[in-house]
Amino acid sequence: MTIIGIDLGTSNSAAAVLRGGRPVIIPSAEGMSIGGKAFPSYVALTADGQMLVGEPARRQATANPEGTVTAFKRKMGRRETIVLRGRDYSPEQLSAFLLQKIKRDAEAFLGEPVQKAVVTVPAYFDDNQRSATKDACRIAGLEVIRLVNEPTAASLAYGLDRLSEELRIAVIDLGGGTLDVTIMEFGKGVFEVKATSGDTQLGGTDMNQCIYEHLAERFQMATGVDVRTDPKAAARLMEAAEAAKIDLTASVSTHVSLPYLAAVQGEPRHLELDLNRTELERLVRPVIDRCRAPVEQALHDAGITPKQVDRVVFVGGPTRMPAVRAFFEEMFGHKAEMGVDPMECVAAGAAIQAGVLAGEVGGIVLVDVTPLTLGVETLGGIATSLIARNTPIPVKRTELFTTAADMQTNVTVHVFQGERPMASDNTSLGEFTLDGLPPAPRGVPKIEVTFDIDSNGILSVAARDTASGKSQSISITSSTRLPESEKKRMVEDAERYADADKKRRDDAEKLNAADGTCYEAEKLLANFADKLTDELKKRLEASLRETKDALLKKDVAQATDRAEALKKVLKEAGATLYTQSGQAEKGGPYAETRWQGPTPQPHVGAAGAQANPSGDGPRGKVMDAEYRENKQK
Repeated sequence: MTIIGIDLGTSNSAAAVLRGGRPVIIPSAEGMSIGGKAFPSYVALTADGQMLVGEPARRQATANPEGTVTAFKRKMGRRETIVLRGRDYSPEQLSAFLLQKIKRDAEAFLGEPVQKAVVTVPAYFDDNQRSATKDACRIAGLEVIRLVNEPTAASLAYGLDRLSEELRIAVIDLGGGTLDVTIMEFGKGVFEVKATSGDTQLGGTDMNQCIYEHLAERFQMATGVDVRTDPKAAARLMEAAEAAKIDLTASVSTHVSLPYLAAVQGEPRHLELDLNRTELERLVRPVIDRCRAPVEQALHDAGITPKQVDRVVFVGGPTRMPAVRAFFEEMFGHKAEMGVDPMECVAAGAAIQAGVLAGEVGGIVLVDVTPLTLGVETLGGIATSLIARNTPIPVKRTELFTTAADMQTNVTVHVFQGERPMASDNTSLGEFTLDGLPPAPRGVPKIEVTFDIDSNGILSVAARDTASGKSQSISITSSTRLPESEKKRMVEDAERYADADKKRRDDAEKLNAADGTCYEAEKLLANFADKLTDELKKRLEASLRETKDALLKKDVAQATDRAEALKKVLKEAGATLYTQSGQAEKGGPYAETRWQGPTPQPHVGAAGAQANPSGDGPRGKVMDAEYRENKQK
């Protein structure tokens, strides 16, 4: 059965199929529209309840603005609804309508059923957005064989896999709603993503908005009417703004004509004005300049300079604009690749990958990466990483944790995504609780936490108590609520607040260490108080009280100082017990030579787990628990 490739875009979508070893673009039933778009990403509900998708929806958008929606890809993976004529739709439902349209037209073009697809997503899509894309495909009756990052698909379409030399490739994917910058390496038939960066709220629609505002202000200056308050007039103006942008990509000037745009005291007012390329480039320059930071971030993460990039690949309609091409070519110091339509290359690359998976194309291996760090919250709110940003996928990581409290019977695993050292500053992906742990002293249970990312970038998390065999898991899905913050902001925040974040994490670790020292003192008093002199016992109890008081006040400096004093008394008590025990062998349980002090105990939920990479004894990472070892596949 034929597998098609689908580029599910913000403003426009496309589909392709492999024929005779080469990708062929699948046309829509209506043919190409403005700017050579096969499937505009529009959905409309008419007054009589008819659902329109693609070009038919785009054509009537100006007459039916309250019933028409586009750019719903920007909301994928969020718990939001979009209202069309009083009816609520999720972004996944709207995407499914578009995918159904693509599926029907592909079946008409191919003359056979289409049930499987390779679907592309922005490289910077997080786990929720990727899961939402798969959900939309399932609703549309399509089985997703593979989610492929758009830059990876574009590199295949440009034929860079057919070159014999090793290459560093920069893929600039500037679409209707998102910018993705990907640094890749190619060699021996393998594409490997080295770094990704981007902005999921930056694209051609932002340029359209700049032109729209300019046209609206010009019309208001001439007539005194602000058409932005009239939905139908505003929709006509936005359509004209996009058309002007497309015209000025190939021409140096264009004429904008919108008759009967408004009325003043019953008299019609028309918009008639000329717009040249210089004016256009001035209007959209702020949008173009926003592309610089993601490029610099991707290069920094890949550890290279612009001059070390061998090839530059453009993807997306806005990269046709001379000003956009010049901006990026100046950054990298050489011309970009030519010969492939940037509007079609992602769908074409998806079709090639479909051919790879179907066994029709050989010799190509795609290696993608996870765009942000993934981990769990540990004691003190510390973000403990399991899978680092830019790790090649698929990947599986297992870390060993233990409990933070005596007789603890459950552990809550809170999963996050982001670059900040404190979990609360990152995006929460979900949480679950592992119940039924056998009661045991703090630090004794061993809890395996496993993060598993498949080839589609979908994350599954599992926790297992090694003693009882009890386990619990979660598959992070699009139903998870995400904040408005985007991935680019998260990375920038990690850099901007690096010093403050480091102090917060250091403070949390110091408080955890002081708490661990108190726990050791409490254990010693509980088990050996009768073997201590009254004077030593009183000093130990007093030092313990002072340390716990400082912990309650969260006074880091005082807690650290008092914990150090408590350690000294503990060492003295340990030496006394060692002498009393008459042990001749070096290294008795409380000998000063064995005393190392408590290990900081990061927390993972209501129960508490902790990890200790060095593997020293039962102390380690507290997740409400403690970290012991690293298993990797």
